[in-house]
Amino acid sequence: MNQAATDQAGADSGATRHGIIILFASTMPIMAIVSLIPVLPLLMKEFAGVTGSEFLVPMALTIPALCVALFSPLAGWLSDRVGRKHLLVAALVLYAGFGIIPWFLDSLFQIIAARIGLGIMEAVIMTVATVLIGDYFVGARREKWIALQVGFGSIAAIILIAVGGGLGEIFGSRGPFLLYLLALPIALAAAIILFEPTVKATVADGAKARFPLKAVLPLVLTTIGVGIVFYTVIVQLGPILGLSGEVSPATIGLIGALTNVAVAMGSVLFNKFKQNVGPRLLTVGLVIAAIGYAGVSVSTSLVALAAFSVVACIASGMMLPNMLTWTMNSLPPEMRGRGMGMWTGAFFLGQFVAPLITASIVPVTGGFAQTFMAYAAVIAIGAVIVVLTSRRSTMAKSG
Repeated sequence: MNQAATDQAGADSGATRHGIIILFASTMPIMAIVSLIPVLPLLMKEFAGVTGSEFLVPMALTIPALCVALFSPLAGWLSDRVGRKHLLVAALVLYAGFGIIPWFLDSLFQIIAARIGLGIMEAVIMTVATVLIGDYFVGARREKWIALQVGFGSIAAIILIAVGGGLGEIFGSRGPFLLYLLALPIALAAAIILFEPTVKATVADGAKARFPLKAVLPLVLTTIGVGIVFYTVIVQLGPILGLSGEVSPATIGLIGALTNVAVAMGSVLFNKFKQNVGPRLLTVGLVIAAIGYAGVSVSTSLVALAAFSVVACIASGMMLPNMLTWTMNSLPPEMRGRGMGMWTGAFFLGQFVAPLITASIVPVTGGFAQTFMAYAAVIAIGAVIVVLTSRRSTMAKSG
């Protein structure tokens, strides 16, 4: 079956109920980290007597992201070999199991081990959910659901942080782990409503074809950079706002919610201008991000810092679905799992390394504000490179 026929099958069979289930499944990897943020101080206090706890406790929160970065390519390959639906359902069930285990544990090292298992399941869930959007939908409908995936995740993050905090108030440091049980009703709905896409029948033939690495690899590498641009503002929001002076946690939380809304706004803009998917939207997003980062660098008032942070997040909300759609459109259906596994791994790798890169740059630049100006310069250079590369490619095709 060729790509056009497979895509047409997806266009005819994809329905809103399928997309909604995929959206809820896609929030599970997001929940793994953000739901625990409110109880991080409680966990730090609980395990203060453990050697290296100042490093190990935050690692317990972020280790799933590293697992997604490492195991998503394998998850994508597996989805191409064995199919999508049953793999997703099994991963959701195991996600709930690994997620709730820390409720019963008192050892920090055992909790970290459980979180590693959780992260591997996240890799499967995020990769397969994204692949299914490509399998079920085509054209404008596909781009709409990709934009919804990004926007829905950003809004869900706000809700999950609040719910995690509430469960922490009621049950203590283990309260937010109860949220992972939400994966079970999602798994049940997926088992009943989702279907195995037709593309599964082409896997045997597609295995003989050559993977379009030359087309996909530059997009995957660019996605790492976009992930860094996105998560640097999200992770460093406290220090960013601190450039204006002392800021209360409540204020940081409120502005953090606004930045997540800004990402959703960016995904809406992507959906509005989705006919420009590719280098054009990437260039626009990079220019807007450079403005946001430069604005943070030169601002000293809380309002200005918050406003430019929002600008940078709007840019990220545009670039993420653009890179995802661009990559997906470069893949034949029978290799969509492998390609989306690479993309998902790249995005989460950007998430994982973003704070490490900032921490290493600050001593070199001499301060946080200078670091953001350096980021702005690199992002602007990236925009110029995209324009020049795109023009060269266009000239080569026309010639």
